[in-house]
Amino acid sequence: MTDQNVPSAQFGICGGSGSLSFDFPAALDDERVEVLATDLVFDTPFGRSPAFTHFRVTGSGGPREALAVKMHGWRRGVKRGDASLQVFWVFSEAGVTKVLADGGVGSLNHLLDPRDIVIPNDFIDLSVKQDIYVRGDHLLIMRRPICPELSSQLYAGASADFSRVFKRGTYLVTDGPRFESVAEVDYMKRLGGDVIGQSLAPEVFLARDIGACYAGIYIVVNYGEGVVREWEHDELKAVFFEESETIARIVLDAVADAPLTQDCGCMDHRKPSLLSIPDVRTDA
Repeated sequence: MTDQNVPSAQFGICGGSGSLSFDFPAALDDERVEVLATDLVFDTPFGRSPAFTHFRVTGSGGPREALAVKMHGWRRGVKRGDASLQVFWVFSEAGVTKVLADGGVGSLNHLLDPRDIVIPNDFIDLSVKQDIYVRGDHLLIMRRPICPELSSQLYAGASADFSRVFKRGTYLVTDGPRFESVAEVDYMKRLGGDVIGQSLAPEVFLARDIGACYAGIYIVVNYGEGVVREWEHDELKAVFFEESETIARIVLDAVADAPLTQDCGCMDHRKPSLLSIPDVRTDA
């Protein structure tokens, strides 16, 4: 389905590998949820978007609407940076002010085990998905990249379902899709990363670019190479499929209950740009 009119939504959901095996949000069979439309595809200045699901959820904060996309919009033949630009252009057009994400990550910290939950408060970006922006009209100060209010919502939800939940940690971002070598993992540990994955940047700074708060919940699915012991494919697969519904429900609860105000201070780290970047797109 193609619809040039992007529906309004307060929340954007970047579904990752943490909930990939789950039909979010319909399969939760939650009476708070009303699916308004599925397979919404939009033409953006950065190419044709992935498919979105538009839904409404009514919780303690009253009704609010969300646009959800799987795996951060990644598709074969579409560069991940381009996919992220398409997704966040849609979020921007929808008026999204809160972005939530989930994903599976590898452990760089030997104290983190499979099925541990990490809600990071900082990141290191080693990817090459740089110099990309939807708006490009603000200085994006990454002094505090993760929204404390959204993180608190995710932490409270995860703590009710998982025995080990960490509300601080550094997410190290790579391009993937391959896993890392032993030497690479050793190098990344020395940089200060706690977990490693491919789905926090550029999303974290594109959210700030469009004026939205960002937070994510990440489940450890394997040890990094050379950390503790060699990981097993069956164990990784089991974590993906056995925990996806729980991760999806935690995200939905955050949508239902998170405050819609932006009193968290995130926008204090978004200042008008001192540079003028001309937009030379023919359809701009």
